[in-house]
Amino acid sequence: MSYSIACAPCCWGVESSDNPHNPNWMTVLSEARLGGFTGTELGPYGFLPLDADTVNTALYVKELEICAGTIFEPLSESGNYEDIINKTKRLCGLLQKIGCEKLVVIDCVNDIRSRYAGMPEQAPRLDAVRWAQMMGTIRDIAEIAKRHDIRAVVHPHAGGYIEYRDEIDRMLDDLSADEVGLCLDTGHLYYATMDPAKSLVEYADRLEYVHFKDVNQQRLQQAIEKQVGFWQACADGVMCPLGEGAVNYDQVAQALESIGYHGWITIEQERDPRHSDTTLPDIKKSRQFLVEKGFI
Repeated sequence: MSYSIACAPCCWGVESSDNPHNPNWMTVLSEARLGGFTGTELGPYGFLPLDADTVNTALYVKELEICAGTIFEPLSESGNYEDIINKTKRLCGLLQKIGCEKLVVIDCVNDIRSRYAGMPEQAPRLDAVRWAQMMGTIRDIAEIAKRHDIRAVVHPHAGGYIEYRDEIDRMLDDLSADEVGLCLDTGHLYYATMDPAKSLVEYADRLEYVHFKDVNQQRLQQAIEKQVGFWQACADGVMCPLGEGAVNYDQVAQALESIGYHGWITIEQERDPRHSDTTLPDIKKSRQFLVEKGFI
């Protein structure tokens, strides 16, 4: 089965728009196209210009389309609620104008949980009040997106408060299929000690978008033993080109085939943006791996 394959600015280490080490956004679009991709995600809020005409012109020149936008925020923090909602409104207005129909919603990496990424037994969970705040914020984000004809999908992410199986299940119980879909990431599932292929099948009824990444098992183990935190693990190379890590992509292919998945697949490989000069060869490796495995 052939899928539409995209990449994302996090492959260049872009996790926030204000990192002075970020590459230029046009460099990201140029290298995405040079890497053989026809789609990319928008990246963190404000990395690409928030002006639809500017973005549409760049996409036309580079022969690319945006497959998803992202809200990557501390969703359980009541003090951030107003800012998150304002960003969502502006971002959804942009996504609608550029013809993008997906908004990936992520509870961002935080200092408390980052140290416990990959440690489901030890990681502290949110109390009932902050969990309810997070669910309410996601619900409101999804409603704003819906008004712009955009579908919100929640992405379980290492180092955030929706990471492990119990948190995914709790979130899906609290938020209906009418409200949100699910974006599963093979690398984050593996990081959270879940089987990526089995998880794709188990959550098929809510799955609407897929991220591919691969994980270097030795560096993951070192990161967990030393509790260096998720971002430092990424800077240390815990994420690697597809096919060079521990995720079994033969099983992933079988899983997607069995559930009849037809949407976009976006490859990601988080790194320090100061190492972005290694991105182009890495995304080429990942894409070639997907060609060899029959995804493209």
